[in-house]
Amino acid sequence: MNPDALRGHMDALLLSVLEHEPLHGYAIIEALQSRSGGALSVPTGTVYPALRRLERIGYLVSEWATVGGRKRRTYRLTDSGRKQLDGERTAWREFTSVIGNVLRPQSDASG
Repeated sequence: MNPDALRGHMDALLLSVLEHEPLHGYAIIEALQSRSGGALSVPTGTVYPALRRLERIGYLVSEWATVGGRKRRTYRLTDSGRKQLDGERTAWREFTSVIGNVLRPQSDASG
């Protein structure tokens, strides 16, 4: 998948994979890849800065946890993050509806 296609959607993707459980960075990357059927392979250099930014604005909180015997920073959605995710989903449905209407083949009215 073209990385430019993700521009503007990374926040929603990250919030979505954190919706049900806290995860560490590498597990987030794996979840994105798994949930996309392997189509998304997002580099760590994209994910970690986005996670830190989402934490700074209050959509995520992080804490150190031991996962698989290693200390890792895990991220969890806040109430504000859940509200943002709901808004992102609404915006996505509206966006895909509009783009779908434009891309849908039209019948030739000229006959």
